[in-house]
Parts: sequence; C-alpha cells; structure tokens
Amino acid sequence: MPGPGAGGLAGVSVDLILFPLDTIKTRLQSPQGFNKAGGFRGIYAGVPSAAIGSFPNAAAFFITYEYVKWFLHTDSSSYLMPVKHMLAASVGEVVACLIRVPSEVVKQRAQVSASSRTFQIFSNILYEEGIQGLYRGYKSTVLREIPFSLVQFPLWESLKALWSWRQDHVVDSWQSAVCGAFAGGFAAVVTTPLDVAKTRIMLAKAGSVTASGNVLSALHGVWQTQGLAGLFAGVFPRMAAISLGGFIFLGAYDQTRSLLLRLGRESP
Repeated sequence: MPGPGAGGLAGVSVDLILFPLDTIKTRLQSPQGFNKAGGFRGIYAGVPSAAIGSFPNAAAFFITYEYVKWFLHTDSSSYLMPVKHMLAASVGEVVACLIRVPSEVVKQRAQVSASSRTFQIFSNILYEEGIQGLYRGYKSTVLREIPFSLVQFPLWESLKALWSWRQDHVVDSWQSAVCGAFAGGFAAVVTTPLDVAKTRIMLAKAGSVTASGNVLSALHGVWQTQGLAGLFAGVFPRMAAISLGGFIFLGAYDQTRSLLLRLGRESP
C-alpha cells in the first residue's frame, strides 16, 4: 500500500515548513494571551516534538484511511462515496491521534514556554501526571479532527472528481494540491472553536476544571471571557497553515502515491 509512506513524507515536510504559523496560532489561543505566551519570539519552540511525531502520525492516518476505503469498497459512481471517505477519514483520525496527542501536548506546552526544553517538558508531564498527562486532550483532539476530516476529505475528493469530469482526465498533482488547499482552509475555519478548546485543555494547569477535558466546559469558559473572538482565536494563522498544508500535503501525497504505484507496476 503506497499511501503510508507518501502520507508520512508529506506530513513531515508540512509540519516543519509551517511550524511558525502553528506556534503563533497556539499563542493566540493560550489563556495567558499572545505576548505573555512568547509573542513572535522562539517560534520554533517545540519543533523536536513535532518532528518526532509527524511521520508516524501521518503514516498511521493514511494506513487506516486507505485500508478502510478498500474495506468499504463501493462503485466509484455510487452516492455512498462521500460516506465512505468520511468513515475512512474518521477512523484514520482516531488511530492517528494515539500518536498525535502526546506529541501535541508536549509541543503546545513548549510553544507557550519557549525557555523550557522539549525533553524537560516531556519529563515533567510524566513525573507530575504520568502517561495520562500525555493523553490529556485526546477526546478533544478526536472531537476536533473528526469534524475536520468529515469536511476536508469528502470536499477534497469531490473537488478532484468535479475537476476531472470538467477536463475529461484525472487531475494532475498540482490540481489535487489546489483542491486540498481549498478543502483544508474551509475545514480549518469551521473547526477553529474546537481547536481553541483542545489548546485550552492541553495547556490547563493539572487538576483544574479545564484539565479534566470537558470540551463544552472549555468552550463555555472561552465564550464567557472572550466571546466569539475568543472562540475563533488564531483562525487566520490556522487557516493559512492548513490551506498551505493541504496544498503541500495532499498534492505531495497524490504525487508520491502515483509514483509508487507506477514503480510497483514496472517492477517484475
């Protein structure tokens, strides 16, 4: 299956190229506010955690995504195709989050306390909260990723199918990338409040109400203190990062996937 390697390589390049935008987004969403969380200083804080988690996280998603698509095989003209893509993406996210969440918890804490080293933050979490601490925010991450994937992947596949139909041949990699950018940017905007809740839960002090991981409670707290602006904090860097990410990630994924399939056909 060519997907995992393609997805893994694409995932690493995207995460590292767009890391500064992710740091700015996290600091805009943090409870102490952008400037106190570090402002524009040390915007690569937490990059080791992202680098370590990136490949296995993206590969785990695409192994699951491709397998579930294969398992739920339906005729390409079937009206059930979007449902198949939604289910595949959702199961993919649940599996990938097992790798993504510990990496994300460490990364986000490093982003808002740039003076601390990544390994030191990792050790502190294990010492103070155990393995549970590394999985704080698992529920909220899954609750963010599933709606995101339910919007992004069917929209990406539908835009590619529409473009293929309009030009009467399969989309090129750059066209797939454009579809990915649009799908990712749209999904990013509509799921920003869930991303804010996830950030607050991951950054909350151990033992606090927010740290318990209740998404509705976290959203209610943000709404009460900051209103709609708080729920959409960081929406522009998030949309920019995910649009660019969708362009690079899904374009590179399609390109690598077709290359690996071609090599597979050519090998004896």
